Amino acid sequence: MNGAESLVRTLVDAGVEVCFTNPGTSEMHFVAALDRVAGMRCVLGLFEGVVTGAADGYARMKDKPASTLLHLGPGLGNGLANLHNARKAQTPIVNIVGDHATYHVEYDAPLTADVEGIARPVSAWVRTSRDARSVAADGAEAVAAACTPPGQVATLILPANTAWEASDGPAVMAPVPAAPRVSAERIASAAAVLRSGEPTVLFMAGRVLRAHGLEVAGAIAAATGARLMAQMSNARLERGAGRVTVERVPYPVDQALAVLKGVKHLVLVGAKAPVAFFAYPDKPSRLWPEDCAVHTLAEAHEDTGHALEWLAEELGASKAGVVLQSPALPELPADGPLDIDSIACAVGALMPENAIVADEAIGSGRGLHPFTCGSPPHDWLQICGGAIGLGLPMATGAAVACPDRKVIGLQADGSAMYTVQALWTQAREGLDVTTVLFANRAYASLRHELFNVGARNPGRKALDMLDLGRPDLDWVSLARGMGVEAARATSNAEFIRALRAGLASEGPYLIEAVV
Repeated sequence: MNGAESLVRTLVDAGVEVCFTNPGTSEMHFVAALDRVAGMRCVLGLFEGVVTGAADGYARMKDKPASTLLHLGPGLGNGLANLHNARKAQTPIVNIVGDHATYHVEYDAPLTADVEGIARPVSAWVRTSRDARSVAADGAEAVAAACTPPGQVATLILPANTAWEASDGPAVMAPVPAAPRVSAERIASAAAVLRSGEPTVLFMAGRVLRAHGLEVAGAIAAATGARLMAQMSNARLERGAGRVTVERVPYPVDQALAVLKGVKHLVLVGAKAPVAFFAYPDKPSRLWPEDCAVHTLAEAHEDTGHALEWLAEELGASKAGVVLQSPALPELPADGPLDIDSIACAVGALMPENAIVADEAIGSGRGLHPFTCGSPPHDWLQICGGAIGLGLPMATGAAVACPDRKVIGLQADGSAMYTVQALWTQAREGLDVTTVLFANRAYASLRHELFNVGARNPGRKALDMLDLGRPDLDWVSLARGMGVEAARATSNAEFIRALRAGLASEGPYLIEAVV
């Protein structure tokens, strides 16, 4: 057995069942091993950003890592943006990155690069295997590192000769360390704050945004009068009818300041205190009031769920007082010109139960939450690192993870062009993804930012850099060219008809919604 096969067997034994791949010459022995070893599904992406973004979406829904297979430093570099997003989302991923044979590196061939140096900014764990007999143990450690709470990116670099030389067979993964529990002092301190009667926000992120964690938080809110809030962008938020609705911090600074005005205490549960996405002239970076005290109940790597339950017990908070979201579907819009609100109404009214929403609609999607809070129960995935180009791959990975659930992609047109190749993967794998493509023919959010940062009186050259016209992107042709059924909608009636068709389809379907 060679090193590559020992690694694949180790990954499979550790519960890694999917490898999103874009291989090259140095990875061919790993490719052959994937073919020989049962238990690992291989999904090809035509760009490394699709591979890493799909691994992110998969792990968010599966709660365990996928692996990737990338080609040397440049291939890893092509996937970095979505690894950055995965790091910010605290997603477990095991990257397998090929490299030149150890004895070939000294010749500085064209693809020679500092692979470890490229990997470190987005990886919590990085290692280059020294020899074939180290590969399996290194792989087992990589999986354990990826699964370490709250979830992280682990990158294993595999020189070509360590893949083809003889190994000692697979290795057993060491136990993953449990998330540490918080101290009694923190529970008592948070309870005292919540009993104070002063305006308090329970500010949450991570796994406490699943249905059970939100129900416990809802009990605390009912018992104390605290508000429940989540970060602006979240890896996975379980919401809809029958669940506890949580407010998010708005993206625009002025709106965020208004929402948090008068708050005297922020109690952090797996979250960081909210800050502005960017710096703006004459606006603050921190979004909480000057006289607001910040308290940490539990950090992201700690057992946030246990901390919330302990706090609820300390407060005597009963789930009997929890306010659950009642079913409330928006009315389907009357026929007329298509706009963002009418799209939101249609999505909220027609969303099937247990859907997964992969949201990279950027500015167009910020208003969708009020229209969907009473829709049937669903999961909402967002881009956490701000590096655009995640939406289509994230939807792809989520569909691989949950083939029995409808995935709805909410996608801006500009960011979709970063990883449009994901549509081909959806078609090849027959994935159940319906993409709503907001075609506003612009980097619309950047138009707003141009003014927000104080850049006044922009001329044609500046505005052209934010415009996607001349020519307009033809999303129906782009989708069909990659094997995805597609329709264009310019009116409410056309959009509703296309959305019904997409939701009825069992394969990928794209709707170009011209707004």
